[in-house]
Amino acid sequence: MPSGFVLPALTTPVRRIGRRTFDFDRQIAVMAIVNRTPDSFFDQGATFALDSAVAAAVRASADGADWVDIGGVPFAPGPELPAAEEANRVVPVVAALAEQSDVVISVDTFRADVAESAIAAGAGVINDTTGLADPRLADVVADSDATLVLTHSLAAPRQPYPRPQYADVTREVLDRLRSRVDLALSRGIPESRLIVDPGHDLNKNTAQTLEITRRFAEFTTLALPVLAAVSNKDFIGESLGRDKPERLAGSLAAATACALFGARVVRMHAVRESIDALRMVEAILGWREPVNPVHNL
Repeated sequence: MPSGFVLPALTTPVRRIGRRTFDFDRQIAVMAIVNRTPDSFFDQGATFALDSAVAAAVRASADGADWVDIGGVPFAPGPELPAAEEANRVVPVVAALAEQSDVVISVDTFRADVAESAIAAGAGVINDTTGLADPRLADVVADSDATLVLTHSLAAPRQPYPRPQYADVTREVLDRLRSRVDLALSRGIPESRLIVDPGHDLNKNTAQTLEITRRFAEFTTLALPVLAAVSNKDFIGESLGRDKPERLAGSLAAATACALFGARVVRMHAVRESIDALRMVEAILGWREPVNPVHNL
């Protein structure tokens, strides 16, 4: 491998997730984002309507996304949404997408009941940004074939966490993720169905998020695939002085850096641009043959 590139020593690099198989020794998956919320961080409700959410999910699959992450409740602080309403937002999108594509479908939720309904509708991944704030979620996943993404955050769901303080942010995030992995294992989820996410910007300021990005390779010591959710986040905007609509270049740079430091899944809004960036990384590393290698032949 090229100097400086991190090839994680994964316990289970080849995985069946949903209806697709991934070899994370030679592949970086791109996760598209569809938020069926009126107050989502980036699109501000553009895919809140059911038909818009389904169309966006199908389009992401057609554009080459490896999987699509569907959310019904933002991470940011705000009023609680009843579980039944959250399920009503995400489950119909899951069911419609599962009928039209074999793309991996994940649901961004911290609730066991929502996860159970989503898995029954065709979701192959539960993406829990609270890192098992409700341990019953692990039981639901354990009783299925689904994969669980364990994300680092500190706040209770939808609650503020002002001025987060860490003595060593990367070490503390890693230790917290390790404890969440241990909890998931104790509830019956095998390592082969776990993914971790250090949680860029989640209860972290920009300096702290840049630190975990620089030291991203340390998270690969868990021997699990690591997800990088960097797209259009505030650490990019604050680093570059860019508003949300102007963060594409910074997002692609952050995703590429994380991939070179060992990320095996990147969560991105701009699907086609992200696919091109990560497939180019794979080609440079020798994992993917050029599509049309005719130059100077």
